[in-house]
Amino acid sequence: MGDPRLNSLHLDPLRRQEFRRSREALLQARGQETLYAERQRDDSSNTLIRSPTGGDLPDHLTCWLRDKDFIYPLKVGLNTMGRSSDNDLVVEDLYISRRHCAILVHHDGSCVLHDMSSKNGTYLNGVKINGTASLRAGDEIRICTRQFIFLTRSHAQAGPAGPPTQTILG
Repeated sequence: MGDPRLNSLHLDPLRRQEFRRSREALLQARGQETLYAERQRDDSSNTLIRSPTGGDLPDHLTCWLRDKDFIYPLKVGLNTMGRSSDNDLVVEDLYISRRHCAILVHHDGSCVLHDMSSKNGTYLNGVKINGTASLRAGDEIRICTRQFIFLTRSHAQAGPAGPPTQTILG
């Protein structure tokens, strides 16, 4: 396995088999265009950002995760999440798997959340996902007690949506 973020040697044999199936599905989902874009990217800009208070976001961000304190930039290609220190997004919590989930950002801007056969599951908008789920701006991703909001540049420029409109029939 070439990518150290996707090793499975630390798992017991049964979990290793499940993880390897998830890993293969994730790697096959990348596609040639996304794989090419992933190889061309500049990784130097993928750093944790303190959540701005009323400030503008850096121009290089097209999509990111946000929690109450930080912004986590997502790059084109594979973005891994878990408690292991070699993940793209390290989440320090003993109940979170070493390789909990991954977000695949495709070359065309579409994004997919992949559960990596985690022990405690990955939730999208309160629903446990089995395998993969497409992401849309404003979606909530929960892994154990940690909550992240998935956002995109187009969503941030449009601003948050107001309350839904109600029509009262009378």
